[in-house]
Amino acid sequence: MQLWHILVLAGVQGIVNAVDVPARQALVSAIVERDNLLNAVALNSSIFSNASSVAPVIAGFLVATVGEGWCFAINGVTYAAVVGGLFLMRLEEHRKSQGKQSAVSRIREGFHFVHDTAPIRRILVVLTALSFLGAPFTVLMPIFAARVLHAGPRGLGLLMSANGVGSLIGSLLLASKRGLSGLGRWIVFGSAGFGAALILFSLSRSFALSLLILAPAGFCLFYVLTASNTLIQAMSPDPLRGRAIGILSMLILGAAPFGALIAGLLAQRFGAPLTVALGGLACIVGALVCSSNLPALTVQGRQLILANFVPAGIYK
Repeated sequence: MQLWHILVLAGVQGIVNAVDVPARQALVSAIVERDNLLNAVALNSSIFSNASSVAPVIAGFLVATVGEGWCFAINGVTYAAVVGGLFLMRLEEHRKSQGKQSAVSRIREGFHFVHDTAPIRRILVVLTALSFLGAPFTVLMPIFAARVLHAGPRGLGLLMSANGVGSLIGSLLLASKRGLSGLGRWIVFGSAGFGAALILFSLSRSFALSLLILAPAGFCLFYVLTASNTLIQAMSPDPLRGRAIGILSMLILGAAPFGALIAGLLAQRFGAPLTVALGGLACIVGALVCSSNLPALTVQGRQLILANFVPAGIYK
């Protein structure tokens, strides 16, 4: 296995995610009742959280015993169940005519919508900052496990699992929540909390303390991502919802690789702890920027939600 093999595989995975993620997210709002949107999005995300809290521990032991290659092989086989489930779904009733608009015109319409809708635009700016500057801390986790905390492959699995446990707690909390009230404020608080957790993690030299810090970091990051996803779906009319989620996914998935590249370069020059601390500080600054004019944005967001979900009373 050579470096260019990894780069090609990562590029193919990025292309697959670009198609899969927005389609899957938009599908949630098409197959559940509107007043259950928040719970459905949270439960859908909790599947990832459950895997994130358990799988890294298993992977850590597998890497230490049989090597990385078998981990990729096992992961690939598990997708057979996913593909089989997709083939069993019958969704013809959700297919709508796109009219005579070209694909370019529909894409342009989606970009105009998210740009002209101030609450959605503000959410996307915050998420881009988190994905570009904060979330790449995960790619530096092997450095923390090996050189900072001296924990090895199994310790790396535990560190990633601690982050997943926090995400799982966030998913359960969101799944039990009724209505959308207060999610905008949680995006601000969650962004600031995530940044603070990253700074504390960068300062820790204790493996046990690092595990405790990563749980709230995972909680805050998951809460921000899921709350943002839910609000954007709720504020978008049916014909534009898929495109809005597609732009959201593009910004998150598109910013993260470039953020990881920059994080790697900074870590090589200044060290992983300082790089993660700077990312945490940037997330706190982004939260402060997002909080400006928040009451007016909340009112506008509420009006958009009520326009799309009046029968469900989802804002109660």
